[in-house]
Amino acid sequence: MHIETAGGHSLHVKEMGEGPAVILIHGWPLNGDMWEYQTLALLEAGYRVVTYDRRGFGQSGHPSSGYNYDVFAEDLAAVIDHVGDASVSLVGFSMGGGEIARYLSRYGSGKIDRVALISSVVPYLLKDESNPEGVEQTVFDAMKAGIREDRFDFLQTFAKTFYGIGLVSRPVSSALLDWTFALAIMASPKATIECVDAFGRTDFRPDLAAFDVPTLIIHGTSDKTVPIEPAGRAAAAAISGAQYIEYEGEPHGLFATAPDRLNADLLAFLG
Repeated sequence: MHIETAGGHSLHVKEMGEGPAVILIHGWPLNGDMWEYQTLALLEAGYRVVTYDRRGFGQSGHPSSGYNYDVFAEDLAAVIDHVGDASVSLVGFSMGGGEIARYLSRYGSGKIDRVALISSVVPYLLKDESNPEGVEQTVFDAMKAGIREDRFDFLQTFAKTFYGIGLVSRPVSSALLDWTFALAIMASPKATIECVDAFGRTDFRPDLAAFDVPTLIIHGTSDKTVPIEPAGRAAAAAISGAQYIEYEGEPHGLFATAPDRLNADLLAFLG
């Protein structure tokens, strides 16, 4: 189904199951269907699962503007309002963690039961004097240049790093890589480019004080896409009372490389 945001844009939303609502927020450059393994596990455990495509991605509208976290948080608020439950849980992967941080700081936690940050970009990726463990701006510039030159080749190459594929390591199948590519090319080129700045340059450190609900943080130690130091470890150190789990040797896309472990940890946290 499609819902309309406060700004009049269309978001594609999928809802399945009965029970406590869990909203899964996807990462870049995919869409809500990336949560296939988690959706099935949550449904079988008795949850109501809600996924949606971020604006500019998947089957949502592809507007020419609005690719910043204030707008993304407003879109998430529209999804939460649509779900209509008194309390929902939020799970954000990669750039999807940013929606959670900005939503909590702008709207508060009155409708939120608990949150999980999986391979998340929170609190701040860009390397600067205040964030020496961060990622160089040249990395983000190269990503945008690659997308402009040949988005399709870029996405196929990016997926190999995303899932930790190397000369010896091949944790996902060729078919799953094809599926990842199919999800990624559904996004608009403009959204794909502008979101690099959104997740790469947005500083969520001022938002961290708003995390006043139970919080789970999971990050792979071999994440080459969102390095663990300025992301998972920094978030765990800054969010009071957060439960933090490192997956030794896992890459960024651990929702597919370690789905059974992730599902078990999510269910234990949600339960």
